[in-house]
Amino acid sequence: MSTDNDKQNALALDEVGDNAIESKETEGLSQGKIVLRKFLRHKGAMISIVVLVLVAIFAFSAQGFAGIPGWWKFSHTASGPVVNPGGAPTWSFANFFSLGDHPFGQDEIGRDNFSRVMKGTQISLVVMFIIGIVCLIIGTVVGAVAGYYRGWVDSVLMRITDGFVILPVIVVGSILGVLVGGANGPLLGVALGCILWVGLARLVRGDFMSLREREFVDSARVAGASDFRIMFKHMLPNAMGVIIVNTTLIMSQAIVLEASLSYLGFGIKPPGISLGQLISEYQTSFATRPWLFWWPGLFIIVIALCVNFIGDGLRDAFDPRMKTIPSWRKMKKAERMAQKEAK
Repeated sequence: MSTDNDKQNALALDEVGDNAIESKETEGLSQGKIVLRKFLRHKGAMISIVVLVLVAIFAFSAQGFAGIPGWWKFSHTASGPVVNPGGAPTWSFANFFSLGDHPFGQDEIGRDNFSRVMKGTQISLVVMFIIGIVCLIIGTVVGAVAGYYRGWVDSVLMRITDGFVILPVIVVGSILGVLVGGANGPLLGVALGCILWVGLARLVRGDFMSLREREFVDSARVAGASDFRIMFKHMLPNAMGVIIVNTTLIMSQAIVLEASLSYLGFGIKPPGISLGQLISEYQTSFATRPWLFWWPGLFIIVIALCVNFIGDGLRDAFDPRMKTIPSWRKMKKAERMAQKEAK
């Protein structure tokens, strides 16, 4: 029992020392620089940013975007002769550095699966970012106005928010997908963003209701600042932590929602293409041509995980109450210190 207590005391002393070092390192830095430093030290978030950027660069450069041609020689719509039996991939782990003409394989009519997956990744990323931007704008404005003015303004806006909350997202998303989806990914992103902002609005409202009682808001009122300036010049920067973190979490949900709707046939439809639409199109090929099914699913998982890890890193950086679990090195150090004290 005494050994366990000594180990806990050593860990506590080690944590106090780490906090003292961290306080010394951040002394004289602005809040923004402190947040940035903490975020850059989050290994999961940094790795996720690198992976997500590489996926985006690879997808947009391979097939081209906005009239700019890509470097990959096959189009996502062009068909041709099937190279390998059954359209099997020309790239394998046995010959890792030789991609061949069709590294992700071909479908039954000879279309290149690599070009289709890259094009689908493009559209899915565009839809995800548009949903995030729309939710950011609507949720921030509604939450800020409701939290600042309170009273009947807050009551009206929150009742509207409650109306959106009770709507089943997948059902409403399916209806919107049928009405505005099809081959138009950006329009689908705007429509879905208009129903996913409610959680962010509630969080921003709570933050603004707390901030409006702070001294700097009273000082701005006395100085004659307008309500708009107080909300978006003075209060909004203090709520950016909540806004940024929850926007990234919404984006991670958005990529899965878009894939789900497209899989069910209510999202992106041919001639448009997305990762979910590819899974829907090739679901019958899972037993005979599994590579057609694996690659779109893998990219959906990678993108969703990357955005989630980035959100976790931002949450840890903005929240000063977050404490990291001691590493294996610190645990062993504390154990050695406890053993020395026991002797």
